[in-house]
Amino acid sequence: MSTTAILGMGVMGEALLSGLVRSGVNPDQIVVADRRPERILEITKKYGVTSNSSADAVKKAETIVLVVKPQDMEGLLKEVAPHMKSSALVVSLAAGITTDFLQSRLPAGTPVVRVMPNTPALVDKGMAAISAGSHCDEAHLERAESLLRSTGKVIRVAEKHQDAVTAISGSGPAYIFYVVEAMIEAGVLLGLPRNVATELTVQTLLGAATMLAETGEHPTVLRENVTSPAGTTVAALRQLDDHKVRAAFLSAMEAARDRSRELAQG
Repeated sequence: MSTTAILGMGVMGEALLSGLVRSGVNPDQIVVADRRPERILEITKKYGVTSNSSADAVKKAETIVLVVKPQDMEGLLKEVAPHMKSSALVVSLAAGITTDFLQSRLPAGTPVVRVMPNTPALVDKGMAAISAGSHCDEAHLERAESLLRSTGKVIRVAEKHQDAVTAISGSGPAYIFYVVEAMIEAGVLLGLPRNVATELTVQTLLGAATMLAETGEHPTVLRENVTSPAGTTVAALRQLDDHKVRAAFLSAMEAARDRSRELAQG
């Protein structure tokens, strides 16, 4: 029976665990580890999985998922490397941690997959970008994809693009929440009750996202369909252009990419 070890039970660790269990994976095939005893007690009770120390959790695991903060990765690798099966696949969800970093601290020849997930994985709408290490073959990539599809979509990218992925989809939910906050505040400013402004904004966002996903139309076309000549929308969009909102988004994503590079360099 194939076993998956998930090391780290933070937000993303639990999101992955929850997705796997909902997708039909037997909890008996999953072992979890975390440094916080109270967190492990909560997780094992909630999902019916077993727990162990990180070193013991990896001993029988065919797939080892690392979901810890980048600054904690080196210590974790030192702890588990001597205890891993030689055939184990290592899947890392830590921002900025390269496959070279992982491979240099794991047994020679260990297949590694680097992943940039995002928080909509919590509601099975995640977007995960994966990159193969030098010892990774097609079967390893397919196993990683199967694992991550339990929480949303998966796309393969060259590792050199992972910093850009981090800037777009990794950090992207925060940009969307930021815009939603602003729209709700605008609704309140214009006299709407906060709950009404919130419902209007959230449903509008959901509808717009669904149109993008299901129509296949370019966003420019969809935007132009809403923008009547000399109408309300074009008046609003002119203000966004005057305030250089598009340029600000570009600069923000460049800053996120650059920060991801800095994290990778330690």
